[in-house]
Amino acid sequence: MANLPQQGQPLPPMDLVAEDGSSVGPDDLTGQRTVLYFYPKDDTPGCTKEACAFRDRMADYGEAGIKVYGVSLDSPESHREFREKYSLNFPLLTDEDGRAAEALGIMNEDKGYASRVTFLLSPDGNVAKVYPEVSPETHADEILSDADSI
Repeated sequence: MANLPQQGQPLPPMDLVAEDGSSVGPDDLTGQRTVLYFYPKDDTPGCTKEACAFRDRMADYGEAGIKVYGVSLDSPESHREFREKYSLNFPLLTDEDGRAAEALGIMNEDKGYASRVTFLLSPDGNVAKVYPEVSPETHADEILSDADSI
């Protein structure tokens, strides 16, 4: 994955859409630490494990003052169904045209989805840490541990 934003750099400008139709842009990713995790597809085994791990730790994320957004190329309707099925307690954003994934250098062109990559953002909206390879089962814990130093 070439061209990943590095620590201290801003994310490229992007506008994403939440499953409720609201827009999430660069200004929404500032003001507090934010997790922006990209995943391949709603309701698949690894993606479900990762989403449920964040869901199960959401109280801890709230206490730490960290926002969490999941992002994939799935439609808002797919996101709504995924959230409801697993009682996910954080927003899922859609990047249906893949522009954000392309800009971040994480689009898997051969398979037509975004690679599983997470960006932990500092309150100024810059990248605090990039996670290019994650374990869906333990990733939510890893980020909480790392966030203490940001």
